[in-house]
Amino acid sequence: MDSHPHVTLEDVARAAEVSLATASRALNGTTKVRPDLHERVLAAAEKLAYTPNAHAQALAGASHRTVGVICHDVSDPYFAAIARGVMRVADENELLVMLASTFRDPQKEIAYVSTLRAQRTSAILLVGSGFEDRSWERALAAEIEPYRRGGGRVAVVSRHRGLRVDSVQPANREGAARLAEELLSLGHRRFAVLTGPRQLTTVVDRLEGFRETLAEAGVRLAERDIVESAFTRDGGHAAMSELISRGLEATCVFAVTDVMAIGALTAAREAGIAVPEQLSLAGFDDIPVVRDLTPALTTVALPLEDLGARAMELAIRDSRSSRSRVLRIEGEVRLRASVSRPADRWAGY
Repeated sequence: MDSHPHVTLEDVARAAEVSLATASRALNGTTKVRPDLHERVLAAAEKLAYTPNAHAQALAGASHRTVGVICHDVSDPYFAAIARGVMRVADENELLVMLASTFRDPQKEIAYVSTLRAQRTSAILLVGSGFEDRSWERALAAEIEPYRRGGGRVAVVSRHRGLRVDSVQPANREGAARLAEELLSLGHRRFAVLTGPRQLTTVVDRLEGFRETLAEAGVRLAERDIVESAFTRDGGHAAMSELISRGLEATCVFAVTDVMAIGALTAAREAGIAVPEQLSLAGFDDIPVVRDLTPALTTVALPLEDLGARAMELAIRDSRSSRSRVLRIEGEVRLRASVSRPADRWAGY
């Protein structure tokens, strides 16, 4: 039989009078095909001397053993710790992980989901805050829903409004509320908060949990006491520097992430403000490095690696229910040396 090197899969499908997808399934054996169609495809392939592209076939087979993980910034220790949990469970299940950083760009997140759909990954994990943006929600859902209907699995870490998918949700609002209670119990009444962009659901939840608990205790957190900056170390440094330049009135500053708190601690030190003697400082997440700071950082501890592991387990575990599963993960306040009772000069406030 003569070889026809330019015969394509499309040629085989046309000769067998089946769809391209059916021809592909019949030849690579990944799923069952009706016996009569299977025979027609094999007969057409033999008649045309079709030789599959081995490289493409290998990639197609591998795509069913890959998981796409989309996070905001893998260089951030928060996401790195979660990714470790994802990769541990993936490795236990012989899955390969493709990791992407969006740098908190909503459109880039949608583009990555679209790309992973096209590559036929078996699961997609979205790790990190959703956005308070209705158009983004609709665009993301338009990518996710057909992917799920086609058998793809999706899980998210953190709150993503509008997506009917399995999720692992840190108790951000509750954790911030408990932190506020602890700081109030130490005698603090003047607070400032350093936040990331308020279109992020995580920022909204942590800020509101903190502010509402203060309000219940009769302590008002005004807008001028909230400084918004980038969700990074440099963002925390810039926000604290701005707060100090205004004339610092707070006895305690809450940075909504540890990474921002690290930058804030450096800014306070550069301004000659002693922590905690003159100013208490707290963060959120308990990334590993904060225990080694001087002083060690008070924070709300989340089991970060476990967040990733649980999300990965949800994504690969078969579920016959159409209802999405939600796992709530509680945080724990860890009081460390960066927080003390208010300095005497603030007594009376």
